[in-house]
Amino acid sequence: MLDRLRQSPLWPMLWKELVQMRRDRFTLGMLIGIPAIQLLLFGFAIRMEVRHLPAVVLDESKTTESRALTQAMVNTGNFDLIGPVADREEMRRVIERGEARAAVVIPPDFETDLKRRRTATAQVIIDAADPLASQAAIAAAALASAARNAALAPTTARTGRLEIRVRPWYNPALESAIYIVPGVAGLILTLTLSAITSMSIVRERERGTLEQLIVTPVTRAGLMLGKILPFALVGYVQITVILLLGRFVFDVPLQGSLLLLYAATAPFILASLALGLFISTAVKTQVQAMQLSFLVILPSVLLSGFMFPREAMPTAAQWIGGAIPLTYFLRILRGILLKGTGIEAIWKDVLSLCAFALVLITLSATRFRKSLD
Repeated sequence: MLDRLRQSPLWPMLWKELVQMRRDRFTLGMLIGIPAIQLLLFGFAIRMEVRHLPAVVLDESKTTESRALTQAMVNTGNFDLIGPVADREEMRRVIERGEARAAVVIPPDFETDLKRRRTATAQVIIDAADPLASQAAIAAAALASAARNAALAPTTARTGRLEIRVRPWYNPALESAIYIVPGVAGLILTLTLSAITSMSIVRERERGTLEQLIVTPVTRAGLMLGKILPFALVGYVQITVILLLGRFVFDVPLQGSLLLLYAATAPFILASLALGLFISTAVKTQVQAMQLSFLVILPSVLLSGFMFPREAMPTAAQWIGGAIPLTYFLRILRGILLKGTGIEAIWKDVLSLCAFALVLITLSATRFRKSLD
């Protein structure tokens, strides 16, 4: 069989491609590595069941029964108690900043109502911007209510029953489009801007125009900024189109400041462009640039919180997601659009994006050498 193949006219071409593939180790590694990375990300990092949502407690009763209810909520496994809050204003700020995804509110007369054989009510406030996480919180509230009522069943002749009422914030109808469209905006910027700049230096090299850049008096940092800034305008056009379509087609609200949103978008656009530029300085051909861009973009889709809640991911996957600019921009977008948050709630994410942009531009300028090598 092998002898027949070697005698076939196909053999020289087949052998040539095999030799070329062996020589291009970068492409061969990407062809093997990308499927492996995809499998690991999908297999270990992505979880459809959402558990361990960070939650706070506003316990105005401070009684044995209120503490028992709080423990019942934690025992469901869907909530991780991160601490108490003093009042409703602090509770609102914690949820707006994204530090908590839910809050358990127990009124002052909770235990009194039980002892007087009345229905005692508690409230679970949910950050419903993410419908998938909201469903987990709603299920946990139902489980905790059933567990406490079961525990109180032997004494129902002397006590009342309890009821947990769920109140979703920011997306009361739990519409997925309101959550997905802002994520699509960030993802599109990442895909297009990083792909454009990832081939910029490589394209100059392949076309033979890199020599003209070499003889210019422009510094390496200046060259990097010159490659980035024209596309920044394109990024703003893209985000404007997406916001308009989201508002008038999908009814995505704009609760916060549009000016703040545009200002916070600037470091993300620069970070996305600088990421593509860094890729461009690390490869030699446009094909390699496209392959490496895909390797970078894949974690952005899966680990940034675009589709799957980050609370459901393993700790290692959350750390990797923390190294992706899109993770921070999605919190900014959803916070301003859906929650109406101000700079006091997003400034840490904005600073993180500024740091990403600065580091990536610096690395790109350092890696670029004004030579053809």
